[in-house]
Order: sequence, then C-alpha cells, then structure tokens
Amino acid sequence: MLLLVVDTSGKNGSMALARVTASGSTVEIVEEIALAGGTFSAKLVPQTAVLLQKHGYGKGDLAGFVVVSGPGSFTGLRVGLAAIKAMAEILRKPIAAISLLEVVARTGREAGRVFSLLDAGRGDFYVGDYELGPTVRMHSERLVSREEFSSESKGQFVVTPDTNIAQFARSAGFCVEQISYPISNEIARLGWDRIRRGEAIRPEDLEANYIRRTDAEIFSKPKV
Repeated sequence: MLLLVVDTSGKNGSMALARVTASGSTVEIVEEIALAGGTFSAKLVPQTAVLLQKHGYGKGDLAGFVVVSGPGSFTGLRVGLAAIKAMAEILRKPIAAISLLEVVARTGREAGRVFSLLDAGRGDFYVGDYELGPTVRMHSERLVSREEFSSESKGQFVVTPDTNIAQFARSAGFCVEQISYPISNEIARLGWDRIRRGEAIRPEDLEANYIRRTDAEIFSKPKV
C-alpha cells in the first residue's frame, strides 16, 4: 500500500513515497525528494509521476494522500493542497490533512501537555497547545507575538525545530526540546494513523490551516 506525502508549507518543500507494511502497523519511506521554493506549482505533479515510475509504480498504486495543511506559506499551501485535491479526486483516494504543529508536538514527547512553536515571521509564533496521551487533544492553535508568548505560564514544555525560538523560550523560563524539522516519515506515520482510523477527508473538504489572516484580509477596507 502506497501513500504520497506532501509538505509545501515552508519556503522549501518536500514530497515522498511511503509504503505501508502488510500488517498496516508501520510506514516506511521509499524515497523523499526536496522541492525548491517557488517551483511547487511546476514540479509537484510531474515529480509525482517521476517518483512513481522510478520505483515501478503507477498512479493507480496510490492508496491515499498525506498533506501538511498548515500553518505556513499562503502560496505554498494553496499550491500543494490544490494538487492533492486534484489527484485525490481523479483517483478517488482518501486524504489525511496534517497540522505541522501537531507533528512538532508529537515528535518531541509521548505524553503530557506541550506547546509546539514555529516561526510565523513578523516577530510572531505559531503555537500549538496539545495534550498528548493514548489520544491527542488539541487545546488550541493560534498566532501570538513573542511578548504574548513570554507571558504564558512558565515551566511549560515547549517543542520547536527553530534554534532562535528555542533560545528565546529557554530565556523566558520554559522547558525546551529542540527537534529536527519534521520529515516525511513522521508526517506519513500520523497521516496513515488518521486514514486507518477512518478520519480521512474528501477532496472538497480539504482546506488550508493558515492561522494567520492574509494581508488582503488584514488591510482590506470595509465596504461602505
């Protein structure tokens, strides 16, 4: 069973072909390739065909899609999600939409309350507030300034792949674990868990999780 895994949430992106073992308990990455920023729209679909052909597969061998739905780049997310929507609709295969904040949270620890932090630019953070255990509970995903986050309850556990954020959080009194940037095997594992639990979504229901409003929304003038 094959899954196509796509992350276009950042300045650069990645895609991978993942194989689910016969038992359904393990997901193995067949190959992961990098996608340069600014080329997502031109390369995503052609690279999918190349990746499948390279390993002796066709599009019909895909059993599902796993895609990072945000937060991140507005343009990157729109392009990535549009491509996945189109392929999933044509092939009639399920989609698992994954929050990058959840991936970060679950990569850092196995149980307990955790804040996952990503750089949102403009001096802001994307913050995921999760309770991890046998099931995962999301308290919130939000956009906060550095100053706002520093006023959160000290001693909380923070997970981030960003060195600058890790240093800031430590200096502000948080317990910090810095991880590597989430890679395809972690995204694929969470996506497959969602698909086999029956939590996949239809192409028409796939939407980006921007968290931050677009500049057009922020600066648009109200109609008179």
